[in-house]
Amino acid sequence: MDHNNSRSESYAAAGVDITAGYRAVELMKKHVARTRNDGCLDDVGGFGGCFGLNLAGCEEPVLVSGTDGVGTKLRIAQLLDRHDTIGIDCVAMCVNDIICCGAKPLFFLDYIACGKNIPEKIASIVSGVAEGCVRSGCALIGGETAEHPGMMPEDDYDLAGFSVGIVDKKKIIDSSKMAPGDVVIALASSGVHSNGFSLVRKVFDVENNPELKKPCEALGGASIAETLLTPTRIYVKSILALLEKVDVKGISHITGGGFYENIPRSIPDGLCARIDKSAVKVLPVFKLIAETGNIPERDMFNTFNMGVGMSVVVPREQAEMTLDILKSCGEDAYLIGEIIENEEKVILQ
Repeated sequence: MDHNNSRSESYAAAGVDITAGYRAVELMKKHVARTRNDGCLDDVGGFGGCFGLNLAGCEEPVLVSGTDGVGTKLRIAQLLDRHDTIGIDCVAMCVNDIICCGAKPLFFLDYIACGKNIPEKIASIVSGVAEGCVRSGCALIGGETAEHPGMMPEDDYDLAGFSVGIVDKKKIIDSSKMAPGDVVIALASSGVHSNGFSLVRKVFDVENNPELKKPCEALGGASIAETLLTPTRIYVKSILALLEKVDVKGISHITGGGFYENIPRSIPDGLCARIDKSAVKVLPVFKLIAETGNIPERDMFNTFNMGVGMSVVVPREQAEMTLDILKSCGEDAYLIGEIIENEEKVILQ
């Protein structure tokens, strides 16, 4: 499409270059194309993203939606001037939520607000979004980029997303079948993921810390900054494979609020997940955060994932099969607890 007649000198003088938006769309199209699947009905650039539903084998389809952003982890990407992975985080925060009730993500849309539209930067952000969609098997069918001059510094931007998935109503995971004796299995995280970064930034004083980009012995030689920027792990394909063979009774995405807030969300009244803290494979970055910020252990488990990005509850007799399936999907999965009768929902001991 020819946009030569679309430039507005008056709008550009106010800080918005609409031709930069067109250029950004052209640059991102190759990334979006990687996410196309059988449900995609049109190309990027229309007024709405269209997606065709294949309901074969689904008796009572239920659509499940999720929306989220990346939070202040964006500041790490901006400090490093690296923007090609932050989109993975955005997709992960949405699709990892959707899969918790057993829904397969279908499509995703993103929203980028920026102080100034630099097409190459926007395309780099979207390349990460596309990679997240590929990892979760969903299509990137649209999005929006908005310039906010005067409201945001030119180098600043925010990123949010929205995803829709589908599940047969009879297959929704609602914890109603959970019982004492079931076991809790952890799926390892890739790092801090996308939560708790306001505390992380304070602990490491990221705005004024010259050591941030230097090799850190406690992190195996990686820098603090690159470790913090590690993208959120996406668990969708592993969980879908698990659901085909195992009677999964509950799934928790461990995000902001850590163990104490997220695990109870998948535990019914009268039951409790008793977690063995010594079994949790705490990643080095969390040990460094705790030591540097002098943060109590309970606060750590109440803020961060501590190395567990997702947990699943399954019957004890299916524990070994669960571990085998998850490990065959590339997950570091291991037993961290069991379900007991108790009103507290979660106990860490």
